[in-house]
Amino acid sequence: MSASGAVEPGPPGVAAPSPAAARAPGPGHLFRPFSAEDEEQQPTEIESLCMNCYRNGMTRLLLTKIPFFREIIVSSFSCEHCGWNNTEIQSAGRIQDQGVRYTLTVRAQEDMNREVVKTDFATTRIPELDFEIPAFSQKGALTTVEGLISRAISGLEQDQPTRRANEEAMAESIDEFIVKLKELKQVASPFTLIIDDPSGNSFVENPHAPRKDDALVITHYNRTQQQEEILGLQAEAPEEKPEEEDLRNEVLQFNTNCPECNAPAQTNMKLVQIPHFKEVIIMATNCENCGHRTNEVKSGGAVEPLGTRITFHITDPSDMTRDLLKSETCSVEIPELEFELGMAVLGGKFTTLEGMLKDIRELVTKNPFTLGDSSNPGQTEKLQEFSQKLDQILDGDMKAHFVMDDPAGNSYLQNVYAPEDDPEMKVEHYKRTFDQNEELGLNDMKTEGYETGLASPR
Repeated sequence: MSASGAVEPGPPGVAAPSPAAARAPGPGHLFRPFSAEDEEQQPTEIESLCMNCYRNGMTRLLLTKIPFFREIIVSSFSCEHCGWNNTEIQSAGRIQDQGVRYTLTVRAQEDMNREVVKTDFATTRIPELDFEIPAFSQKGALTTVEGLISRAISGLEQDQPTRRANEEAMAESIDEFIVKLKELKQVASPFTLIIDDPSGNSFVENPHAPRKDDALVITHYNRTQQQEEILGLQAEAPEEKPEEEDLRNEVLQFNTNCPECNAPAQTNMKLVQIPHFKEVIIMATNCENCGHRTNEVKSGGAVEPLGTRITFHITDPSDMTRDLLKSETCSVEIPELEFELGMAVLGGKFTTLEGMLKDIRELVTKNPFTLGDSSNPGQTEKLQEFSQKLDQILDGDMKAHFVMDDPAGNSYLQNVYAPEDDPEMKVEHYKRTFDQNEELGLNDMKTEGYETGLASPR
């Protein structure tokens, strides 16, 4: 429940220079310790306008210092004509570097008499009643714990007659809550009072000072950016980083020409993360004019420091469903068939092992130099035997080894046991030879100190 109602009767009188300004503070320091025994500590009286009857009243200002705390200004306005009065306090110091939170456990009647300084920025809570007085709902006050509760009770009782006429149920609920607040003043049972002030200028008295008070916990904390804005402080705005486009969830399209009929076509491109490997770029072109389709896979990363050789033993038909990424720099070998596929043949592909073997069969059996009347009969028989053995491997009737050798290290064969090792797969990393670096164009590539010698001497 919140006591955000009109607890204050209204704004104080508006001070204005007047010849009737009376006594100034006594001699000594400007901010004197707060004490009833200090006869020299007198308030400054200023004649000012009453905002209720618009006649002149009297504003009294007292500059004082709370022991073990800091300087404050206590102001009080009263009008002898209409009886209007108002009091409030203001901190005479700056906003502190950190906010402060006072947690007081009230166990005895003596705790109700503790002095409390509550600024406009402070939020007051009593967790046992789920009760809160928000910031800015009350003016700053120099009071006691009992005074805070009495002030809240006055605020809740203020509009009760109107509520009883219009909303009887709500008025009864507030009456019950007011009874609970009044019971707190009797300290029938311990309760907790929390004052949270981001400005750091609120205060709860420690009657045992300078010794530690076991009933009072004081916590200093760093303010949030929202609290900095509420206090009107110029907080350093965090640098706004430009939002990066997440290309993993988007399919990009760009215009191109069909490689078959040269008609305008569109190529779709998507960035895909392969688990336990790296990112690759898949590109697919579909020509609506001639129906030609093509797809290609590019590595999304750099050339690896070491080459990779993957040797997989095909033993079961389920092996055909394994995902496979073959880069343009990868060669393929099937020793049982005495077959080897060189680099750049078939281009880059992201498919399955079955799809790769079918592409190899189509590449070999549909070679135009091995078909027709000019073909060699012996060569044709070898091709038929090759095709039959490849079909046996696809059907799971023949065991074979499938070897992928990629000097760039950008090829991949799925490990269904990942992150554990696959008993049928052997992955080797090796240092590239000079000839392999030459094919990849790495020998003439200079990545360090390349700026030297670029500028021609004048």
